Amino acid sequence: MNSARRVTGQGLLASLALILYVLESVAPRPLPWMKLGLGNVAVLLALLVFGAASAAAVCLVKLGIGGLLSGGFAGPAFAIGAGAGIGSLAAMAIVHRLTPGLFSPVGLSILGAVVHQLCQLSLAFVYVRHAGLFALLPIFIATGLLSGSLTGLLAYWALDKLRALGWHELRGEARAGGAR
Repeated sequence: MNSARRVTGQGLLASLALILYVLESVAPRPLPWMKLGLGNVAVLLALLVFGAASAAAVCLVKLGIGGLLSGGFAGPAFAIGAGAGIGSLAAMAIVHRLTPGLFSPVGLSILGAVVHQLCQLSLAFVYVRHAGLFALLPIFIATGLLSGSLTGLLAYWALDKLRALGWHELRGEARAGGAR
């Protein structure tokens, strides 16, 4: 895949992540901390197709510009969510790098979502300093499993469509064909 196509693909994924992030920021939430995390579909695709550095760039665009556009930039909720998002991406990138092909997009997404929830709870503890927050751990893990499964399935579907367009040329089938 040539560099122009690569840059275009990364830009499209960053735009998609940003649009989905902003749309989700104004949507009603079933629980105060819970979002499906649709913008993370684009981050996961960037990781699988272009690698960790590109995924980090997509994630930072989503968080930085999305935080500014949604009005939450630099507040405690933004700091907690952004820290959890970065931790989640780091976990997915490390596991993907150390165990190539072992996890499908769904598996990586579930891992990322659960790590996101654990980081979010830990960072919230830093702000409020109340151990009672950890009573929410089962709910946080359950919502992470649910959101990770759904976003992972979307990423899996999108990756199939991208493969049909020839994006697999970049990273040898994007190393996403692992366990399904």
